[in-house]
Amino acid sequence: DDVVKFRNQVTEGRGEDNRKARGGRGAASKTLGLLSVIFSRAIKEKYITVNPVVGVRRPKDRKLERFLTLEEFTRLGNALALAEKNKSETEYVIAAIRLLIFTGCRRSEILKLQWAQVDTQRAMLFLTDSKTGPKPVYLSAPALDILKNLTKEAKNPYVICGTKKAYHADITRPWERIKKKAGLTDVRLHDLRHSYASIGASGGVPLQIIGKLLGHANTSTTERYAHLAADPIRAANEAMAKTIQEALTGKPDQTN
Repeated sequence: DDVVKFRNQVTEGRGEDNRKARGGRGAASKTLGLLSVIFSRAIKEKYITVNPVVGVRRPKDRKLERFLTLEEFTRLGNALALAEKNKSETEYVIAAIRLLIFTGCRRSEILKLQWAQVDTQRAMLFLTDSKTGPKPVYLSAPALDILKNLTKEAKNPYVICGTKKAYHADITRPWERIKKKAGLTDVRLHDLRHSYASIGASGGVPLQIIGKLLGHANTSTTERYAHLAADPIRAANEAMAKTIQEALTGKPDQTN
């Protein structure tokens, strides 16, 4: 009962005293998962014998996914070019955003990227500490050009340089300025990763390949893009139906 009460409070975003607190369905789901792991470890260490989280239903996380259209990519590209021309943002900020667009990497993977992990000869990144463990990232020609044209700081091992030999800790505020210029106020940095995947899915790239490119550990994670693959399927369906229609009527289909 305590776990259920806790779940409901987190879901509704209220504290023990009913004051407003940070929470939500996603937070409740993740927190219950962590709590279950803690109790499981307690059982293993013989502190308790029962995991009270078992049997408590987790709320489904309503994932809000935003995919950029090609027209929106054009607006974003213009905003980045303007920021670069006016030098209103550093070259490292602009490079970071462009790398997120062309690689589908997570923000931390790009911000913490070191030159030692970049292999321009094989056009690959070899990330040693991603969310799902070590993973290779394949670099397209545009992504490779970004890296080749980026200034290397002699005493800074990071690609996206910050200060004092460190990486650029955060690009949230620069991103807010750039997306405002592009008229994309509802787009998050993480949506660039979703958009990268959506372009592939809608273009007919198999979900298994998209999962490999994004570094998904589970195929179920990639399934969120399945509905975007409907266009190639619909096109194939129309082509097949057209052939059958022509055979049935003895004349070419004039509907298209």
